[in-house]
Order: sequence, then structure tokens, then C-alpha cells
Amino acid sequence: MRRTVLERFPAGDPRGSWPAEEFARDRRDEGVAAEVVMDLESDAFLVVVRQYAPEAVR
Repeated sequence: MRRTVLERFPAGDPRGSWPAEEFARDRRDEGVAAEVVMDLESDAFLVVVRQYAPEAVR
């Protein structure tokens, strides 16, 4: 499984994760399965979508 980052929001924002949560909610309203995760290394909230790799054909 891979994840694609749609948008990143600084964790130091005065509103915390709210901007990221709002962005993810808007994407979900459009039918995109977006979720918010915290990237500790970059100190940011990321809005991501999961992408499932197709199974290998034998």
C-alpha cells in the first residue's frame, strides 16, 4: 500500500490540525477517501489517500 499526499499543513498552525481536517473532510465530500496523518519528521499534518498496489499476477 502506498499513500499519496494531497496537501500538507504546518503543525505549528494556531488552529492545530483543524485546517488539515477541514481539507480532508472536503475531499471526502467529493468522494475521495482522504485522511489526516502526522509526519513527525517534518512537523506537519498531511492529508493523504491510500493507493493499493494491484496484486502481482503469477
